Amino acid sequence: MALVRFRPLGTALDPFRDVSDIQSEVNRLFDGFFGRQSQSQVERVWAPAVDMYETKDELVVAAELPGLSEKDIQLSIGGDMLTLRGERAWQHETKQENYYRGERWFGKFERSLPLPIPIQADKIKASYRDGVLTVRLPKAEDIKSRDIKIDIA
Repeated sequence: MALVRFRPLGTALDPFRDVSDIQSEVNRLFDGFFGRQSQSQVERVWAPAVDMYETKDELVVAAELPGLSEKDIQLSIGGDMLTLRGERAWQHETKQENYYRGERWFGKFERSLPLPIPIQADKIKASYRDGVLTVRLPKAEDIKSRDIKIDIA
């Protein structure tokens, strides 16, 4: 039996690092050949983080949307799909060449979430507070769990 020393990804002996470097170079060559812009010149696409959970009476969706106002967010429902759209606009007057680091994402976003259970679309409620959009989707009456009282005679 041989003992193999563990080396974290990104170290000199990481076999996947070279594959990633090669893939990046091939992408850059094809983009240049076909006249496409490099990734740094293209508008980045982002999607908000979303949690979805079920309670006794409803399905709850919570989406992280810091820096947006209610007017920047649109919700729609079609069939068993909830769609969240919006845009986070760049609002700083600082020129890009004066930036040392820019990690926040800006631009349009869209998330379509399949709903795992039937809901009552006419009773959906949404609230937005502290950068978190919370959507409450009441379950359809026929799938709600009901407590049944047992009479002891």
